[in-house]
Amino acid sequence: MKSATKPQRRVTRDTKKNILEIAQNLFSEYSYSSVSMNDIAKKLKITKAALYYHFVSKEEIYIGVLDKAYNDLNASIQVALSEKTVERRLRVLIENYLDFGANEKSLIKSAMLKIASDNFKIQKHIVKLKEQRINLISPVIEEMVANKKLSSQADDKLLTSLLIGMMDGLILEYSFLNKDINSSKVANQIVVILRLNN
Repeated sequence: MKSATKPQRRVTRDTKKNILEIAQNLFSEYSYSSVSMNDIAKKLKITKAALYYHFVSKEEIYIGVLDKAYNDLNASIQVALSEKTVERRLRVLIENYLDFGANEKSLIKSAMLKIASDNFKIQKHIVKLKEQRINLISPVIEEMVANKKLSSQADDKLLTSLLIGMMDGLILEYSFLNKDINSSKVANQIVVILRLNN
């Protein structure tokens, strides 16, 4: 059996990327459960067989879409972590998270609300993605607590989960209301809320 040449691998990689982009748009607009492999193939103007050549299931495509989106979020969190002061890291982290959510609000809403409760594999993957975010954000919260910028009465992991929950909740709320998020203003308000018990 011959192995694929570099141009063939590049074409396959580009095709997979295109499939994920089209699928992301469809999942964002219609939800995971409302989109079929046939819908994705039609939108791409390819056969279902060609789609199955690249992905074995809709579930695999959706996980790929989530990975791409949350890799982008993780990259924006990493950018925030390069800020000089911990206060600035936290503020930029929140702003970047909210900006990501504003750009991906339909996908996030779909991931949080419209996944069939019996799809354990996707639910498990979403939990894994959340754990990645907790691991990225937690050191900032720990440093804020250590520097007495946040209350030391609460557990760092709990504060991190509360922060993520607060940001995800705001993204959902703004999505439902079809409003834009002023990420800078909201980030300032979240920091004030986190410091209330300090």
